Amino acid sequence: MKEARIDKVLFFTATGIAIAVCIPLGLIPERAEQFISEQYVWISSNLGVFYQMFTVLAFSFLIWLALGKYGSIRLGGTGDKPDYSTFSWVGMLFCAGTGASLLVWAGVEWAFYIDSPPFGAVARSAEAIEWASSYGAFHWGVAAWSFYALPTIAIAYPYYVRNVPYLRASTSLHAILGKDGGNSPIGRAVDLAAMIALLGGAGTSLGVIAPTIAASVAELLNLETSFSLELIVMSVCIGLFGASVYLGLDKGIKRLSDINVVLILGLLLFVLIVGPTLFILKNSLNTTGVLLQNFIRMMTWTDPVEKSGFVETWTVFYWAWWIAFALPVGVFITRISRGRTIRQVILSMLSFGTFGCWLFYFILGNYSLSLELSETFSVTGSLAENGMYVTVENIISTLPFGVAALSLFIIASVISVATTYDSASYTLASTATQELKEGENPARWHRLFWAAILGLVPVFMMFVGGLDIIRSGVLVVSLPLLLIGVAMIVSLVKSLRSH
Repeated sequence: MKEARIDKVLFFTATGIAIAVCIPLGLIPERAEQFISEQYVWISSNLGVFYQMFTVLAFSFLIWLALGKYGSIRLGGTGDKPDYSTFSWVGMLFCAGTGASLLVWAGVEWAFYIDSPPFGAVARSAEAIEWASSYGAFHWGVAAWSFYALPTIAIAYPYYVRNVPYLRASTSLHAILGKDGGNSPIGRAVDLAAMIALLGGAGTSLGVIAPTIAASVAELLNLETSFSLELIVMSVCIGLFGASVYLGLDKGIKRLSDINVVLILGLLLFVLIVGPTLFILKNSLNTTGVLLQNFIRMMTWTDPVEKSGFVETWTVFYWAWWIAFALPVGVFITRISRGRTIRQVILSMLSFGTFGCWLFYFILGNYSLSLELSETFSVTGSLAENGMYVTVENIISTLPFGVAALSLFIIASVISVATTYDSASYTLASTATQELKEGENPARWHRLFWAAILGLVPVFMMFVGGLDIIRSGVLVVSLPLLLIGVAMIVSLVKSLRSH
């Protein structure tokens, strides 16, 4: 088979921008951090409400689409069957969309909220604890998964039904740009924005998980946590997802995702059994009730009166994070979703994605909350003194058979990183490929190249350091995608009406 040729404009422009961003982070980290943080403050304060409005729009549109007459449209020919089993398909889409970041945030997110709760609640009150338990699950729930489901359908429909031969973000705008619109200046700009957003989003995610894995390894082997150790961890992760990408979808990404799902379910089951099972179950049910009762309120809360900063600091940050990954994840899930209907894809992503994330928050989050409430271990104290990465390791170490639990956590985290970024590498390579017809894959060297580039940005982000730079970076790179998201809805509706 003839090897797919790269799109030189997208390839070299995206590579050049990635390197151009890394240079100031490495040479003038203090000034770079200050500049990016200033952009975050301005965007979140002045444009944050548009992220929230887009969330409402995307979620409402998807529900209408899934439950309406267009939901029965099959992505592919009328006789096409799914390429993958439901287990493997759900595993790949879940791992591509969440990765190891979920292992980190699920155990500690409530701790950021309990002393500064939303809606004017008194710090550490029963109400504050309920909101702290609920907001993490909200940030990783159906509203968040709407960001992934929208571009998936917007790309998959023209790719499989309209036979547009480009597996790229710009394919989602085919009804506006035309069938060959991916090669137009606007199409190229859309694809470039998606690639840069993915590189920035991947940098933030790896910038969170690599130090956490390094802290866990340091505790396990009685070493000092250092930037050098973080680089070693990063190199191992890059090597693993590079190998997975090289092997391809079936031999690499699919198998790694299947293994990852089993490992993570095993870890969660272990925590549920050996931890305070009754408290975990009770608070999980209580959190579900809080979410169901307050979902619309939480999705539309802008805090215009008290201006506590909670929405800008957390909800807008999370929506920006999901949006940064949205188009690239949509490209990847499109590739694995042939043979399924629009309704199946939307409802599966919203339900399985949400349920999977909630398992993490309900089990890991409630376990760590129980440590705080029982005064067994001060999670908030550790967070203030040691930071998030060491705190996550400390939480896992409190489990019975701590060494075994920490070892399982490290293995699951490394494989989670690999499953997320092998799909990201695949997406970057497919976007920067001239033409990619149904069933074809980007060149192997091309996939490996982007695996290496994906590791470049987080190295410099870790060098600059801190959660603030991570939060700021993802918001800045996601901003252009808001307009693309609205255009995506318009294009998809226009195309569906002529189906």
